Amino acid sequence: MKPYLVLILLLAAVMPARAQELYILPRQARSAMSSLENLNGLKGRGGKANAGAKGNAFTELKNGQTQTLLETRGAGIIQRIWVTFDDRSPEMLRGLRLHMYWDGNATPAVDVPFGDFFCLNLGHGAAFENALFSTAEGRSYNCYIAMPFQKSARITLTNQSRKDLRLLFYDVDFIRQGKPIKDQLYFHAAWHRQPSSPMGQDVELLPKTRGKGRFIGVSVGVNVNPAYPNTWWGEGEVKLYIDGDSRYPSVNGTGAEDYIGTGWMEGVFVNRYQGCLLADVQKGAYSFYRFHIPDQVIFYHDFRATIQQIGGGDAAVVKSLQAKDVPLRPVSLYGRKGFRGLFEKNTPANELTKADDQDWLCFYRSDDYAVTAYYYLDKP
Repeated sequence: MKPYLVLILLLAAVMPARAQELYILPRQARSAMSSLENLNGLKGRGGKANAGAKGNAFTELKNGQTQTLLETRGAGIIQRIWVTFDDRSPEMLRGLRLHMYWDGNATPAVDVPFGDFFCLNLGHGAAFENALFSTAEGRSYNCYIAMPFQKSARITLTNQSRKDLRLLFYDVDFIRQGKPIKDQLYFHAAWHRQPSSPMGQDVELLPKTRGKGRFIGVSVGVNVNPAYPNTWWGEGEVKLYIDGDSRYPSVNGTGAEDYIGTGWMEGVFVNRYQGCLLADVQKGAYSFYRFHIPDQVIFYHDFRATIQQIGGGDAAVVKSLQAKDVPLRPVSLYGRKGFRGLFEKNTPANELTKADDQDWLCFYRSDDYAVTAYYYLDKP
């Protein structure tokens, strides 16, 4: 066989399924897009305003108002969501609330502040692109997560801020299908803020969720507690509790920056599946994401994800904070004597008092977290 034919065959063998889909014609699929020029993407109904010229590109969204971005019946898959508006302040990015409902359910499967959904967890502006989201030039917001539904889909945006939004543009690209996909999962996203916690309590990245599904990942914003100056906040381990795990998880990480694929603290970087969009040491503000796409996280009964609130610093600094009654609890030491876990049975009771000033001392602490979890579930 000729060398170039061997190369072609090898490329075909390793070609991703996504690339192959480009030249396979789906059966019973109809392309549609919901926008203000054709709400819900009705066939042959687009661009009717202003005699077919540009006539209905935007709307306003006043305080307390809700705009329906899509409401359609039948089976389909949402492929892309694009939104832009004129007020991109932190207040508006947190004040706009995104809801998504599948198959007629009254409870939303997605209930997240707009900015947090698009990985801007602290309302900061950033131009970036990863595997699931992009903000182009920092002035618009794109989501490429596939969202299948069997009977119906409804997406709304509510202005819960104290201001009116003058200019709102959007479109939702989706396909209608003749019948639902077998064994499909429904997209979900959950958000919560944990501004402070009892000492030693983990942050819930995703509280315990029952059913069959797949954990896609998280985007997280951290406002560092100024009570812990000259220390690092991100020594906490990410833990994934899968299918019956109770006290101890099946998946256990080694630190916040390790979880997002970097090391030795974290600065700003953007990768497809992990990144840090904000790392402001002076203001104590961090925003990062991690998506489990190549490394699938599957569950068949239940799932829970957490991150410990553990920081670190030079022993002299941490002990001085402790002497000032700053709330903290020492966890471990590392230095010329090696690693010493302060909770281990064989660790002397006075190990902390004998620590060198330059020893790295990890300790429980409390910071302000805002977390968005993305996942698929077998229920809508």
